[in-house]
Amino acid sequence: MRAPSVGQTARVSAFVWIAVGSLAAWLWLLLCQGFFWRTDVRLPARREPARWPDVCVVVPARDEAAVLPDSLPSLLAQDYPGRAEVFLVDDGSTDGTGRLARELAERYGGLPLTVDSPGEPPAGWTGKLWAVRHGIALARAREPEYLLLTDADIAHAPDSLRELVAAADTGGFDLVSQMARLRVASMWERLVVPAFVYFFAQLYPFRRIGRKGTRMAAAAGGCVLLRTEAAERARIPDAIRHAVIDDVALARAVKAGGGHIWLGLADRVDSVRPYPLLHDLWRMVSRSAYAQLRHSPLLLAGTVAGLALVYLVPPVALVAGAAAGSPATAVAGGLAWLVMTGTYVPMLRYYRQPLWLAPLLPFTAALYLLMTVDSAVQHRRGRGAAWKGRTYARPEAVPDEG
Repeated sequence: MRAPSVGQTARVSAFVWIAVGSLAAWLWLLLCQGFFWRTDVRLPARREPARWPDVCVVVPARDEAAVLPDSLPSLLAQDYPGRAEVFLVDDGSTDGTGRLARELAERYGGLPLTVDSPGEPPAGWTGKLWAVRHGIALARAREPEYLLLTDADIAHAPDSLRELVAAADTGGFDLVSQMARLRVASMWERLVVPAFVYFFAQLYPFRRIGRKGTRMAAAAGGCVLLRTEAAERARIPDAIRHAVIDDVALARAVKAGGGHIWLGLADRVDSVRPYPLLHDLWRMVSRSAYAQLRHSPLLLAGTVAGLALVYLVPPVALVAGAAAGSPATAVAGGLAWLVMTGTYVPMLRYYRQPLWLAPLLPFTAALYLLMTVDSAVQHRRGRGAAWKGRTYARPEAVPDEG
């Protein structure tokens, strides 16, 4: 048997170190990244306030007629002891969203509903934030103490508003946000959606967000209860008018203004929007992935390399190490894959999905890697951040309003 050449030995040695580096990364993520993998961060301890504050609910909606019958009645049916009112802002819909909203209010009754439209957003504004601005302006006449910003595809349990307000009042929070449970029905939703929330929690560990004195800030745009005073102090939404990832930008602005924020997983706040095909999920992720990287080629390259090291190396190292007779490579890769799989199990349980999906996380991560690269390509072609007929420029290309 011929002894391996120096070049072969060097290649094997390099791959061992890459596999060990991946394992080290996973041990760090397991122990030092805010226990991101745990799914027990739910609404904090709360008690009913002595006086229930006034709340205005703002719902930006653009071409949402398909999902509105499953979401708007749940808002109108809120069992809230104080005064509450819903403002649905029709952002230039062409499918009769505004008309349908009025019909649903007549049919179901409940909280008072106002439907209005702000017209097309001016340069420098995303459509959603322009609609939110209009809704907040309408709500300001009622002088509410809190604003609930919620998307048109989000269905709330009857006590959702009551629980959010009680949590904010008890904990002294200026912003309380719940990440709605996304729909998981089709094969691709099962494969991609729980991983989407898992990756988000890995990037923004919920436990760190709720701590005072930390810079970590994020929110889930589908359900954000915001103290009106904090919104005014942070100049919401004017200060973030061009943000494509508006929920994270909103949370950062509130926290930078001295606000105390909280983010966690929801129990009975659900998204009713379907993403049955891979194409639908691909578009959802790719429209904002490059914006998350601040449109930086260097950050893109680092992200691709990081995703490959953390998610793709473990299974490759296990198989290649076993095939090449390198036990160290195989063991390091197998252990890294095992830790990865174990940290994904709680999210699959939260979404009530079979645990055999956990070892498939490297495949899903590879899809996210490709979506991120595609997002950068689309931005370079001038088609990035496109959503419902609008394409948004990079922030540096947006004229400032002085």
